[in-house]
Amino acid sequence: MTHPSVLVASNIVKDLGHGAGSVRALKGVSLDLRAGELTLLMGPSGSGKTTLLSILGCILTPTEGTLTVAGNSTSGLNAEALADLRRRHVGFIFQSYNLFPTLTAEENVRLALDVRGERGADVAARAQRALQQVGLGHRMKSYPGNMSGGEQQRVAVARAIAGKPSVILADEPTAALDSENGNAVMELLSEIASGVGAEHAVLAVTHDPRTMKYADRILKIEDGRIVGEERRPDGVDTIHQIARGKKRKTDAKS
Repeated sequence: MTHPSVLVASNIVKDLGHGAGSVRALKGVSLDLRAGELTLLMGPSGSGKTTLLSILGCILTPTEGTLTVAGNSTSGLNAEALADLRRRHVGFIFQSYNLFPTLTAEENVRLALDVRGERGADVAARAQRALQQVGLGHRMKSYPGNMSGGEQQRVAVARAIAGKPSVILADEPTAALDSENGNAVMELLSEIASGVGAEHAVLAVTHDPRTMKYADRILKIEDGRIVGEERRPDGVDTIHQIARGKKRKTDAKS
């Protein structure tokens, strides 16, 4: 089943710096993110991953090109309007969790809803549901300092999904985690993308090869350009199976 595109970037160019010191970080990147899919963006350091993520998340504006998020074009929007679009339609997950140490897990999630301007009795219930969804119903009143790294990252995931964003952007979500917790977070992101209603498109920027088996699609970026794409076909459980199939064909020819 093909799901609708919730984010479309066309010919994105981004120059960083000015004058003789200017660097073209992105050189005409086009991509779309579809509801119901977990997409990985992989590439070496300096390839433009973080710059692209910042543009897709309406933090930076492109030098050239267009971006549409949940049917809303960013062209011509000022900083305030971009921030509003970001609050309504984009959820972020960071490598370093970015939780407030003096707030409980529930309070950290509620704060994200408060920033969106959401008030009322339902806010606490929504925060609690988000934490239950990530398997932390028993840790709602716990503080980050009393939680493991994997639990803190799951709080960050709950914070990202509580506002029901169209797009979830994750920046190296497994980099600070061991293998077990990293796999648990990626499985959770995959479940969020493909869950009931397939409401979210999820994009994770990563160097971590352990994450590949959870992806519906992998985009490869080098020197500011998308240079490759792999998509999991229907009936194939993981992209690792695609890679293994290609290797078998190569071995048979050699």
